[in-house]
Formats: sequence, C-alpha cells, structure tokens
Amino acid sequence: MKKVELKDVKPYDAKGHFNMAALRLQAKAETDCQNYWVGMSHFLPGGGAEMGVVPAEMVYFVLEGELTVYDDKNNKIVLKKWDSLHIAPGEKRSLINETSLPATQLVIGTYPPAK
Repeated sequence: MKKVELKDVKPYDAKGHFNMAALRLQAKAETDCQNYWVGMSHFLPGGGAEMGVVPAEMVYFVLEGELTVYDDKNNKIVLKKWDSLHIAPGEKRSLINETSLPATQLVIGTYPPAK
C-alpha cells in the first residue's frame, strides 16, 4: 500500500491539453500501479483537450463543474458533476469546458498494451 497526499502531487504536462492542470495521483512511477493510472485534471473555462485517439481504456468522472466531450463525428456528450464516461481504446475524442466556471475530473486509464 502507498498513500498519496494531494499536497505531494506534482503537475505534469498532458500532451494536447490546454488551459488546464493535470495531476498524476496513482501510476507506475508514483505508486507502482501496474495496470492503470489515476489522474485529476482541473480545466479553466475554455480549457480542454484537442481531438485525439485514446490509446487505452479510459474513464472520466466529473468531480466539479461541467465538461463537454465530442467524438470524431462531432456528437456532443455533456458531463456534469458525478457523471462518468467510458472511452474505449482507439476512440477519438476532444474535451472542452464550455462554461464560465472551472471544472475538475478524475481520470482513470489503463496502460496501452506493450509492443
């Protein structure tokens, strides 16, 4: 077991994301999680993630605020507080905070298969 206190978590650069702060809570480097990682993302108004392929299974869980996810066909999914979304490996998505308030989401992802 390894406890992680929020005060000890360091931000990291999440590729393709903008106007947000990403924190890795649990992962191989931080706590030796072998099959998945857990992060927390804080999105400012207008913050989000560019359209991109999700390489491994992922779950979004909105802790606060509201986030909008678009698929590659421009279908819109609005996630409000306590809503969650499963994204399968290989699916494309973009993400945007279309509100005037910050939003926070928990992200749970599996590691892509080794090549």
